Amino acid sequence: MNEELDKLGVGSQVRHTNFGEGVVVEVNLGTYTVWFKHRGEKDIPHADERLTVAQLVEDEINRLSLEEVKYALKEVLETYSDITPNLDSLGSKWVGGTLSLKPANENLKPKDIPIETFFHKIVMTRDRLRVMEQKINASKGLNDEEKVALQQYITRIYGSLTTFNVLFDSANEHFKGTKG
Repeated sequence: MNEELDKLGVGSQVRHTNFGEGVVVEVNLGTYTVWFKHRGEKDIPHADERLTVAQLVEDEINRLSLEEVKYALKEVLETYSDITPNLDSLGSKWVGGTLSLKPANENLKPKDIPIETFFHKIVMTRDRLRVMEQKINASKGLNDEEKVALQQYITRIYGSLTTFNVLFDSANEHFKGTKG
């Protein structure tokens, strides 16, 4: 990709093999809005190889790259939503594995669950508990005694979930109860 295209600012004069000569009228995250004399306004991707610079006006704004925006959005979604977490914290010995549940009653069918699906449910439980903790701590409607009582229940829930620590590669991802 032409290095000058990374620096295009409003007012830059460009040539496009399909649309002719134009002027950049807006710089967007992944596109330039270019006004072409005979074609009107067009959104042109930054990486469009048919676009060349006739006269550069450098962009004066320090913009985030598309990759930086994607990374930031991913961080926000993983922290505050039900998006599938990064499975890097899943112990490598489990990746691609299956959890098999076999009932004692032989008339019932066993159930196989991909370990990543099971892991996702455990991580979502942990993340929702963390959000619940934050909401309890920030609650204006609860007094300190009520907050402590609810926190004790959450700590006990974490303690009950310590069985699943075997799934995690990193100890800092583990559930910790009152002893942890």
